[in-house]
Amino acid sequence: MAKKSKRQQVWAELLEPGKAYRLDEAVGLLKKGTGAKFDESVDIAVRLGVDPRKPDEMIRGTCDLPNGTGKTVRVLVFAKGAKATEAEQAGADIVGAEDIVEKIEGGWLEFDRVIATPDMMAQVGKIGKILGPRGLMPNPKVGTVTIDVGKAVNSVKAGQVAFRVDKAGIVHMPVGRASFDEAKLAENVTSVMETIRRLRPASTKGTYIKDITLSSTMGPGIHLDPQAFVS
Repeated sequence: MAKKSKRQQVWAELLEPGKAYRLDEAVGLLKKGTGAKFDESVDIAVRLGVDPRKPDEMIRGTCDLPNGTGKTVRVLVFAKGAKATEAEQAGADIVGAEDIVEKIEGGWLEFDRVIATPDMMAQVGKIGKILGPRGLMPNPKVGTVTIDVGKAVNSVKAGQVAFRVDKAGIVHMPVGRASFDEAKLAENVTSVMETIRRLRPASTKGTYIKDITLSSTMGPGIHLDPQAFVS
């Protein structure tokens, strides 16, 4: 049997197999177990009782994390004229039009979120096959196709995260960094769960929130008690 690393030994002592923890317990354990030489990302995975193949059960949206993600987000905005100026003044990292489309077609992808004004979507559509699979395609349903680009940029910079349920019915989302204090991590997780709960499709039968796992970059998944998030 392979010998456990020091980190694995720490987690083995901290976690009780098969137990689902309260949020405050889980966050406390996660903080105790993180010890990498870098500031680990903290992520949440929520398994839902939905069928993503059905259009009315495709869960997607945005969540405004009250304490942000702890990560610098590079925002690209497709806009022209006054709207381009508005985006720049709001703090967008890259603003452009056809020139940026050509750049992306050439392989450039140095950005994390994409926002576009409605009149630019014909151009943005040309790179849909590049942006779509990466979850970067602007969409009016999540507020990234909008005439109010300044507000959209401010929201993203303040800690707004976009999410979409995957084929397995799981939503993955960053909720902060290991350096965050416990209260801030818990507040972000609560905000995520309230958003997901609010998006429950009317057609969904049975258990909606099936499993919740909190983890750091180098750590194992810590299961949360789903019942704590059922209203």
